[in-house]
Amino acid sequence: MVPAPVGVQCVECVRQHRPPSPPGQSLRRVTSGPFVTYSIIGINVAVWLLGLLAGPSALLSGSPLAVPFGLFGPAVAAGEWWRLFTSGFLHSGLLHVGMNMFVLYVLGPGLERVLGKLGFVALYVAGLAAAALGALVLSPDALTVGASGAIFGLMGATIVGQRASGINPWRSGILVWVGFNLVFTVAVPGISIGGHLGGLCGGLIAGLILFRRWLRPLVAELACFGLAGVFVVAALWVAGHPLLGQPHFLPR
Repeated sequence: MVPAPVGVQCVECVRQHRPPSPPGQSLRRVTSGPFVTYSIIGINVAVWLLGLLAGPSALLSGSPLAVPFGLFGPAVAAGEWWRLFTSGFLHSGLLHVGMNMFVLYVLGPGLERVLGKLGFVALYVAGLAAAALGALVLSPDALTVGASGAIFGLMGATIVGQRASGINPWRSGILVWVGFNLVFTVAVPGISIGGHLGGLCGGLIAGLILFRRWLRPLVAELACFGLAGVFVVAALWVAGHPLLGQPHFLPR
């Protein structure tokens, strides 16, 4: 039953007397929200489910897709540059993908609302590329997967955005949250320290470009994409991609 000015009405009665929505209104309602954030979450979950279909081990451990698409220095050196990006959509188990998507759900909508869809995409790509660079610098011969590097980029941009808005990051709790996650990164074995630090630094730099309004929004967004390109080129150079010379990483 649906409350009415006098009494209640059945759902069908209300639906029959409701005027039709103008063409395109439903689509605008969907895309006006945090569409990019939810799309990224959907892609990550879909890729994890695809890995689960490929091998049941993906439920609690590594995805079978990690070997062909995860970040691995020697593979990037062999020419497989796409691993810089595909690795950010792979996860090692339900807990891994669940935690990352929860943080993305918390941070993403607010940033997307302030920066706009294109600005948020630019920020996420920059954080993802910076995380790949950091992982290749510190652990080039480790197989690395996960969206946490890009999410650390969102954390870094949140710090810059709060300061630009006159909000004390200490009082908001974001610095405490970042500090806790950094301690967790160092203390727990098997976590990509380089990926998290790289993503955080990339997010801080991208945040300075996007939130410090000395540039027009479109120029700032394009500059952020350019920053992501710089991170990609640097990552390829560190790994020793064929286009950029011999491998520069030191196998451990």
